[in-house]
Order: sequence, then structure tokens, then C-alpha cells
Amino acid sequence: MTSTALARRSFAELLGTGLLVAVVVGSGIAAQRLSTDHGLRLFENAVVTAAGLAVLIAVLGPVSGGHFNPVVSIADWLLGRNSGRGLCGRDLAAYVSAQVVGAIGGALLANAMFGQAAGFSTHQRSGGHLWLGEVVATAGLLLVILGLARTGNSRQTPWAVGAYIGAAYWFTSSTSFANPAVTVGRMFSDSFAGIAPRSVPGFVVAQLVGGAVGLATAAVLYPRLASAADTVVVPHESPEKVG
Repeated sequence: MTSTALARRSFAELLGTGLLVAVVVGSGIAAQRLSTDHGLRLFENAVVTAAGLAVLIAVLGPVSGGHFNPVVSIADWLLGRNSGRGLCGRDLAAYVSAQVVGAIGGALLANAMFGQAAGFSTHQRSGGHLWLGEVVATAGLLLVILGLARTGNSRQTPWAVGAYIGAAYWFTSSTSFANPAVTVGRMFSDSFAGIAPRSVPGFVVAQLVGGAVGLATAAVLYPRLASAADTVVVPHESPEKVG
């Protein structure tokens, strides 16, 4: 892959992850200001996030694959290591760096749009039950993505991933962060959608464990899973076409 192509794909990952966090945090701030009921706030946050994520994958996925998540990028790299498909080591480093930077920028953008003071979240999210929720949420997300890619149904991924995350807001105790970059970004907003810095490591470890569980499960269910590495999350242009 040329440096120009990698830069373009990395920018798509930065932009997509940043806008995803802006959607999550912005809708969380709006829900907190407009609704007093905690259940309604969660519903509003979940619906907006599900819709926003689906749109971002559909729009930016053809450029970079629409990972917007270090766990997804790591899985893609692991799948393609022996087959020459998916991300190489340099691509992985660029993607993950872009995702983290984008996530932080997205949180700061959401704060600015709503006149929210800059600062770290004070929303503590800690405990074994929440970490288990993150394992389940992340494993399920990866299984959805890899299963659709392996069976040639990646064109369905934008709405399917959005629907899964929207549902996982409700059936997991952690409200389904399922994304290390998004988790880091959300600690920069002291709002309904935020997470305190001291709670971040536990969530990230649980997400990485969930990613391993999801990848192992997908490998059992779908033989020759490595052949799907080039279509994670959605089919995207080859380096030659993009560059």
C-alpha cells in the first residue's frame, strides 16, 4: 500500500471514529439536558448511536473498511497475518493511532457544540459485572462483523452493526462501549455518556478479552475465516484504486 493510500484510509478511520464519539457523547449530553428519566436517556442515546454508526460505516467504509475500533483492526490484522490479506503491521499502527486521536477529538467536539466545560468524566464504571458486559458486547460485535464478512454479506454490515450496538446498549450491564478508542474518548466528557479515567483500563482489558472470544468463536463457526480479512468491516477499495 502506498503512503498516500494509507494516509487516506487512516484519515477515514480518524474521521469516522471522531464522528462516532461525537454522536455518542453529543446525544448523551442532549439526552441528559432534555430528559429526566434515566431509561429514556439511555434509549435516546442508543437509538442515535445505532443510526449514526450505521451511516458512518456506509459512508466511510468503502475507503478504509469502516473499522473505527482497535479491536476490529487487531482482529483483521491477526486474520491476515498468514494469508497476506487484511491489515499489515504498519497499517494496524496507523489505524489504531488514528482511531484514538479521532475519538478524543470527537469528544472535545461534542463538548464544544453543547458548551460543555472541558475536563475528565467523573462517571465511575467499575466492577466485574460491567467488565463481563464489555466482554459479551465486544465478542458479539466481532462475531457479527466477521460472520457477515465470511459469508459474503458485508453489504449488510452497516445496519447490522448499528442494530447490534443499539440492542447491546440494553442487554449488557455496561451499555456496550465495545471499543477501546471510544472508551478513551468518552473519558474526556463529564456527561451521561462519559467514563472516569480510572475506569478505562478495566473496560479496555475486558474489550480485548471480548475480541479474543469473538475471534475464536467466529473461527469455529466459519471455516477459512482468514479469507474474509479484506472485507472487514465492509468491502473497500484496493490500495491500487485508493492510492
